[in-house]
Amino acid sequence: MMAIVVVAMGSFVGLAGWRSRILTDTQEISKSRRDHRILAPWMFFFLAAGYTGGVLSLVMQEQEIFSSPHFWTGSAVLILLSANALLALGFGQEKSPARSLHAYLGSLALCLLFLHAVLGLKLGLAI
Repeated sequence: MMAIVVVAMGSFVGLAGWRSRILTDTQEISKSRRDHRILAPWMFFFLAAGYTGGVLSLVMQEQEIFSSPHFWTGSAVLILLSANALLALGFGQEKSPARSLHAYLGSLALCLLFLHAVLGLKLGLAI
């Protein structure tokens, strides 16, 4: 189920964010920004809920949590996305450095999410 969130929502949120940076049509830019602004918090919510469920699952199966690379990549993703959300609160100018940092930090989080998915599949097959 989390793979659906990562692939479908993550790809759409990332694409919408980057489209708003590279398009020239103002209506398309505002539509992409609106889509990004609406779906990104939902994606974060589902990822945080999945993170909590995953940790609880490992605890109930009496698995070692801190030795799992899946745990560490999930934690890193949530930290990156939280920092990115805080960064987005301070947007002011159209071409501010905060917007660029937000775009690259979000892209890094999405790349890390795909590694997280691979590690999760490996973990799931091992248990």
